[in-house]
Formats: sequence, C-alpha cells, structure tokens
Amino acid sequence: MASTQPTIAVLLPCYNEEAAIARTVADFRAALPGATVYVYDNNSRDRTVEVARAAGAVVRTERIQGKGAVVRRMFADVDADVYVMADGDATYDAASAPRLVAALLDEQLDMVVGSRIGEAAAAYRRGHRLGNALLTGMLARLFGRTFTDILSGYRVFSRRFVKSFPVLSVGFEIETEISVHALELKMPVAEVETPYFERPDGSASKLSTWRDGWRILRTIAMLYRIERPLWFFGAVGAALALLALVLAIPLALTYAQTGLVPRFPTAILVTGLMILAALCAFAGLILDTVVRGRREVRRLAYLAHRAPGAAVLHGAGGVEVPMAGRVRMEVDE
Repeated sequence: MASTQPTIAVLLPCYNEEAAIARTVADFRAALPGATVYVYDNNSRDRTVEVARAAGAVVRTERIQGKGAVVRRMFADVDADVYVMADGDATYDAASAPRLVAALLDEQLDMVVGSRIGEAAAAYRRGHRLGNALLTGMLARLFGRTFTDILSGYRVFSRRFVKSFPVLSVGFEIETEISVHALELKMPVAEVETPYFERPDGSASKLSTWRDGWRILRTIAMLYRIERPLWFFGAVGAALALLALVLAIPLALTYAQTGLVPRFPTAILVTGLMILAALCAFAGLILDTVVRGRREVRRLAYLAHRAPGAAVLHGAGGVEVPMAGRVRMEVDE
C-alpha cells in the first residue's frame, strides 16, 4: 500500500542562466514528476525568466542581489514537506534527486548534501577544489563534525530545517551558514555523492574564486564569533594577557633588583592590556549565555514542525524509489 505522498518543492536560484535553465527545469521535472519547480530570478539581464516559464517552472523574482537573499526569499515563500535546492546552471545531477529525497525521508533527516564528484576537469576546477578543502577543514576545526563539501549548492531539506533557519547571508557564503546552522542545532544530516557536470555552452560562472573565498572565510570567522563567543573572546583575552605578561617581566625584574618602576608608560600599558583581557573574558561569558538562549529559541522553532516523511518514498504511480549511493551519516556524540 502506497504511503502518503510528501509535497516536494525544487528551488532554483538563478542569475543570467538563459543557456542552462530550460535543461535544468526539464531534468528536475523528469526526475521528480510530482514536484513543483520554482525558479527565483535575481535581476537577470537575459531571457532567464521567459525561458524558465516556458519550460514549466513557477517563476518568481527577488530584487535584492545575492544568492543568500534569494535563498532567504525562497525559504520564506515556499511551503512544502521536502525542499530540493540546486543551481540553475545544469551542473548538478537532477537524476540523483530521488536518492537524496529518499535518504531524507527514510532516515528522517533534516538535510542531505549532494557532495560533488567532478565528471570533467573544467566542471570542478582545481583551485575551487583546493579552496573547498581548506574551508571545509577550517569549519571542522572550529565547529567539530562537518561535511566533506560545505560549498555544495545541491541540498535537500526538511520543512523544519527551512522554517527554523534565519538566513543572514547575502551572497555565496549561504552554504557555509546552512552547514553551521545544522551543526549548531545538532540536526541529523547526511551526504550522498552526486556527479558534478561542466556548464553548458553559453553559460558562465558567477563565482569569483578570491572575492567569494574571502567572503566565505569572513563568514566562518563571524559565525564562530557569534556561535562560540566564549572561545572567541577568551582567545582574544588570553592573547592580550600573554602580551601583558611578556611586557611585565622586565618591569618585575627591575623592581625586584632596585625597588623602582622607572618605565611608567610600559607599566600603564601592561595595566591597560590586563583590563582589556578581563573585559574580553567577561564579554565572552555574557555572550555565551545569550547565545545559549538564542540556540534554545531556534531549537524550539525547529521542534515546532514534524519530522520529515515516512520510511519509504513512493514515486509516480506508486513505484518505490530505492536508496542508492553511498550515504555518510553524521552521528551526534
């Protein structure tokens, strides 16, 4: 007997993707015939809107420039049980979508990341691959458990993830913020390896390796300051205290030998540094309490929605969609 069909929304943020959007929409409609495909245009200067609408997508517009702004609008506007997010450039494998959705529903996960396996050298450039590895490693060190591909734009979400996620990013750093949100709320998540293809002719990447890499790095630092204030401000305070101690050692030796403190400017500087170190420590303690309260509120918003899906997903005509591919579960310690 077939289980109740979950409602699935495919979300495609787009900017100047006239050359690829028709193929992307067609591929996702074929892979998920019961899903509604939404294309959110972000001030495209070509025929993206017309082509997407002709391909059968529901087309909407977000005027604030940046992928993060588009994701914020999509998550706010669209209601569904399962959300499949990809780019409109035909680089992600739409045929893998049923596997990702099945993983989410079978294991009652909140996010499944399609980790990219490059099918061509030009699809996943060496510089981007290296940058992704460095940023992923940094995120793992700062936030503990993590993913192998934090910058993948191919993700499947539960409703309770989407409706509990306060999107703050504006640009391509949105994927980093999504990953940190899942890690901080200790959500059940997984990764599924998916092919990653080269862009079709006439389609150009909007990603700038250095500019967007710097923005992602800055976002990681900002999120660490926000989510781990005790460690962040504690580290700053410890550095200031260590500097003060180094400067104070000659003063202490001179005082022990002569009973005098001849270098008053240095003594004043040491005193100021120690005061700043103490202020940083107290700021970290206070903000840690605030962050704990904010995290509890986000957790309650998350728990206000039911867990995703049944144990088995049935496709069109009641055909069971099997679990396939390597799924790496993230288990809370």
